[in-house]
Amino acid sequence: MEYFKSGDLTIPRLGFGTWQLKDDDAVEAVKIALDTGYRHVDTAAIYENEEAVGKGLKDGGVARDEIFLTTKIWNEDIEKQRIADAADESLSRLGTDYVDLLLLHWPMTDRPVSEQVLELAEVKKAGKARAIGISNYNVSQLTEAISACPELACLQAEYHPELDQDPVLNVIRNSNMLFTAYSPLGRGDSLDKQVVKDIAEAHGRAPGQVLLRWLMQQPNVAAIPKATSREHIEQNFDIFDFDLSDDEMKKIFSLVEPDGRIIDPDWAPQWDTGVAA
Repeated sequence: MEYFKSGDLTIPRLGFGTWQLKDDDAVEAVKIALDTGYRHVDTAAIYENEEAVGKGLKDGGVARDEIFLTTKIWNEDIEKQRIADAADESLSRLGTDYVDLLLLHWPMTDRPVSEQVLELAEVKKAGKARAIGISNYNVSQLTEAISACPELACLQAEYHPELDQDPVLNVIRNSNMLFTAYSPLGRGDSLDKQVVKDIAEAHGRAPGQVLLRWLMQQPNVAAIPKATSREHIEQNFDIFDFDLSDDEMKKIFSLVEPDGRIIDPDWAPQWDTGVAA
């Protein structure tokens, strides 16, 4: 495993994502992930699986203080200025007294960004989150958030070879924050690219392992791939005993597309334009 240091936190750079996992499937997937060696688990209130994730963590047999647990506050609670109450509800569902990282899931445009992150900071001050961060912010919002609340530790956002995230990555790195990539394998198109298949064959790996390794070799970047089967959960984890060359990294970077973004709901901010657009 590789780690990112943020203050007194040590964050595993490969985590287990749980979006779309529900009920017993979520419980079993989390248990398999822990058995495989994952110690970073990501969920959110809107996923409606916090209880199942909490049960998986409890049944997984790993001490709570060995797990880095992330959850997210949903939009309605941010709008209604009830971040602290929503955090308490998440903790209750997860069956824990604290999370290691608490994120605002999306920026809400009807409230100043500074207001939103300062309200979030109160949850950390109360000891219910070891670290705080944001998700799906553009550069302008991210810059405003950091200015108002320099203790922000993380931005979570979509990132894979088809999507250029250099604008926000530059801000993240200059602020010594962590960028956690969701949907790290994209829509699957990159897995079928011949250049990725060739690199995978050269290393005796699966294409998905190559794309996750590409993320791990970028500074200040973590990834939270989701998988349901033991085979894929273990395969995604098995990426720390090989390295991509500079040339291989460049070839994967070249897969960026102008329309590479997958997650773009109606409430999304105005996204930054990357070099490929």
